[in-house]
Amino acid sequence: MKSKELKASRKNITAISNELGNDHIITHESMKDHLFGVPASPSRNAYEQGFEAFKLGLMIKGLREKQHLTQEQLAEKCGTTKSYISRIENNASDIRLSTLMRIINEGLGSKLILNVA
Repeated sequence: MKSKELKASRKNITAISNELGNDHIITHESMKDHLFGVPASPSRNAYEQGFEAFKLGLMIKGLREKQHLTQEQLAEKCGTTKSYISRIENNASDIRLSTLMRIINEGLGSKLILNVA
């Protein structure tokens, strides 16, 4: 996290703490409720969906780097482009399940397992 972002986050936490009262414990869930709305609200759903896409991009990047592959090498292995891999890793592109499976299975030599909660 960059220095400016960290300072902004601390200010947000301080502001929320002051708003809720000093005796209120700020949990991760209460912070999300305050910033993005209660669970199942449209704004919270949008946040949660975006966060899942962000985590997916980080996971793919981490697996790629662990195997010492460049984005271009991964793209070649799974039949896509370097720019598409970059967009996925940087959370700038939606990804189809079939493409995700190809990236994981063919590109990274792993197995995709989905859980529904």
